[in-house]
Amino acid sequence: MLEAPLFPYDLLSADTFPESILLVLVVLDWTVRLLALGWIPHNRRPSVALAWLLAIFLVPVVGLLLFLVIGSARLPKNRMAMQARMNDVIRENSPGSPVLGNTLEQLPAWIESTAALNYRLGALPMVGGNSFEIRTDNHEALRLMAEAVDRAEDYVHFEFYIVAFDDTSRVLLDALVRAHERGVRVRVLIDHLGSVGYPGYRALVRHFDRSGFPWQRMLPVRPWKGEWQRPDLRNHRKILVVDGEVAWTGSQNVIHRSYNKRRNVRKDLQWKDLMIECRGPVVAELNALFTGDWYSETGDLLLDEATGELPGVEGPVFAQVLPSGPGFETENNLRLFNHLIYNANRQIVIASPYFVPDESLMHALTTEAQSGVDVQLFVGETSDHFLAYHAQNSYYQALAEAGVKIYRYRSPTVLHAKFVLVDDYVSVIGSSNMDERSFALDLEVSVYIVDREFRRRMDAVVAQFHEASTLLDLEEWKRRPLWRKYVDNVARLTSALL
Repeated sequence: MLEAPLFPYDLLSADTFPESILLVLVVLDWTVRLLALGWIPHNRRPSVALAWLLAIFLVPVVGLLLFLVIGSARLPKNRMAMQARMNDVIRENSPGSPVLGNTLEQLPAWIESTAALNYRLGALPMVGGNSFEIRTDNHEALRLMAEAVDRAEDYVHFEFYIVAFDDTSRVLLDALVRAHERGVRVRVLIDHLGSVGYPGYRALVRHFDRSGFPWQRMLPVRPWKGEWQRPDLRNHRKILVVDGEVAWTGSQNVIHRSYNKRRNVRKDLQWKDLMIECRGPVVAELNALFTGDWYSETGDLLLDEATGELPGVEGPVFAQVLPSGPGFETENNLRLFNHLIYNANRQIVIASPYFVPDESLMHALTTEAQSGVDVQLFVGETSDHFLAYHAQNSYYQALAEAGVKIYRYRSPTVLHAKFVLVDDYVSVIGSSNMDERSFALDLEVSVYIVDREFRRRMDAVVAQFHEASTLLDLEEWKRRPLWRKYVDNVARLTSALL
């Protein structure tokens, strides 16, 4: 009987390699493994470290090369220094308190402690005097954003992860050109690798180059132009600010809801997003985030296009912007989500297209569900990401057994809305998924909104989601084919590196 080789170098012999070379290869192989054991776990979660160690031990050369290319979840030092400088500028222009206004006395104490956490993590305070409109139709949202740009008189700041030129997006992209032509200061940021793979990207570049306004690829990966960083660190934010008066943010990209891919059109896949139209002091916070990203990409600090000192307006709607991502030392969005979940007393509702929780988030959700809190999770019945889709499937059984109600938004709609709702007052709307990529690898934006009436309006959105979703049946889920369970479990192994 033939025995499988224990290590790759067992395939080698003195018949093919001199003994001296064979000995060197053995020593190098063990040196890589032993160094990896002490090097990779440094300042990494155990789950991430174990995933990298597994890759290196199974395929040492490939695993090590991948680790050297994408193993660091931090931006270059100069980018981190720029982020720190922007945080200082933001703090200098705020009164130094995590909450501006004094109408939180009747609310639970943990709401103010959440604002303090966000302020420490992201430098922006919670401010009153805001208003919000909820937009759930992708193409209608593009039209409304274009109308806002057409009313611009001073400046337009545009920052999106995926942007492509097509028959749907052109209504907004043409509005940017018109604004520039009438003297409005237009500045545009798009994520490089986020956009480059979609039909309409080349037409977009030509459109922007002809426009005459300044635009920039975020985190570009173009070694032939001297532009390089870890390629899977991306800017996933979606922000539009007009004149400091109105802003938009949420989950939506600037592209047709099919994302222009042939396979999506063939399957009739249509993305379902959620955006909020914002007015009030929170607009200045979203603008501060844009100016920080513009500074990081261009070195140009737009102090004349940034709001000065934030006003301390009392009520009626309090809100706070929390940035997160590899530009920060901590995983800001994960800390916010865990804090909110553990403080819930009645209900938690989460919508996330990519739900691949780390251990802390998994414990938080199952603990709250087991304590009697109504925990509802909305995910997609279909997805455009094979590994993320199957990885998230592997968590459903444990969640459902703990009492989490899992609603799968029916195909062919691809659920892409991202929000967290807690009890009667708290809503968090933004760009962040519930996965390792959004926690550690992508720059994200979340808006923490404290208001009972807005929370009720989000209940109407949840009701629509209920009508379009199917509640996961645990016993039926357990009976899914063995091959699917196998694929789900293999994909789960990669979840820490997704």
